[in-house]
Amino acid sequence: MQKKILLIVLLVSTNFIFSQSNTNSPYSLFGLGVENKTATGGLTGLGNTGIAQSNPFQINIYNPASLGNILQKSFLYEFGLNGTYSTLKTNTTSETNSNGNISHIAIAFPIKQNLGMSIGLLPYTKSGYNIDIESAIEGSTDTYITRITGEGGLNKFYISSGYKVFKNFSLGVDISFLFGSINQEKQVYTGSYVSISDQNHYSGVKLKTGFQFDVLNLDKFKTTIGGTLELPSSLSGTQTRSSYKTTSSGSSLAIEDEIENELDNFELPFSYGLGITSVINKKITTSLDYRKLLWGETNQNQNNESYANQSIYAFGIEYTFAKDKFKYASNIKYRLGFNYNTGFLKISNQQIDSYFISFGLGLPMKKYSNDNFNISYSYGREGTVDSRLIEDNFHKITLNLNFVGKWFNKKKID
Repeated sequence: MQKKILLIVLLVSTNFIFSQSNTNSPYSLFGLGVENKTATGGLTGLGNTGIAQSNPFQINIYNPASLGNILQKSFLYEFGLNGTYSTLKTNTTSETNSNGNISHIAIAFPIKQNLGMSIGLLPYTKSGYNIDIESAIEGSTDTYITRITGEGGLNKFYISSGYKVFKNFSLGVDISFLFGSINQEKQVYTGSYVSISDQNHYSGVKLKTGFQFDVLNLDKFKTTIGGTLELPSSLSGTQTRSSYKTTSSGSSLAIEDEIENELDNFELPFSYGLGITSVINKKITTSLDYRKLLWGETNQNQNNESYANQSIYAFGIEYTFAKDKFKYASNIKYRLGFNYNTGFLKISNQQIDSYFISFGLGLPMKKYSNDNFNISYSYGREGTVDSRLIEDNFHKITLNLNFVGKWFNKKKID
């Protein structure tokens, strides 16, 4: 029965992921859009930490080295949903919006002892905006409005594998295939109406490696350190443009019809991450992560904006009462997290940073089971009202469902 449910979820989720535009952020106008901050398992409730997390019953997309700890004859599968309520404001106005979507699907399984693999599909970036820009007509006191709307984003399909080289040391590698399109339309009215539609298609490959090392592994105290490296990569792009003009008399005239152009490659930066996770008395788990993305080294032009090196700091703590493992309440996990992101986009000499605070619960689906509903609530902010910019205050609910199956057991014949 679980296999049938999973198949239905996979089919529906794939359709949603390929077709969704689940954001309304003015900052998604730039580059490839805003990063999709997806975390698997209960890691959203832990501030999106996970570089040193190694849980055999939970898929970890942050560090492929964790796959070396998947138990034999187990099969992990997971999908996630989230909903966001945002308030966008400037110094003079504000507006609200909401959206929801399926955020990811992923599976993981052992290939042999100490060797595991994971496959998943999730949005990589997302774009969604509707912006009016007022400009002056040269040689006149009159102005005209340009309305810019956009939607779309890039998807990420990954294949990763991890291997436990020694008892306390694991290595992993992750290959990601990025693909998708960002559609933008510009509508200008200056006596006549002009519409320009661009479909920008991008594709490319990313490579990430990681390690995890148990520096201390005692009965009541365990500490693991982890690290990741992501190599720089280039995404190739093509553009399909069409445009038409409508005069004041109502007649329409095509200016360009399905014109294809090559786009400059979009450069993704070299990045690295470090993390440390400690488990105390099998009740308290703390995680601290740091990531650095060298966007400033990509030397990309972005009109009047620029890219800057990005730092991400994350902390999370999880607590389980664990007084009686046979009682449901004793197996509930309580989570708290914090994440600060300096951002990589600089507008008007102002770097667009963000932060969020998260609270989460890990709820077993039934007694004696490693299947979990992982629920988290996050409150955060992105951007600022300084320098005539826009601030986004958001509330986000995340639900990740992860199941642990035993699909590799052979049936016994009496």
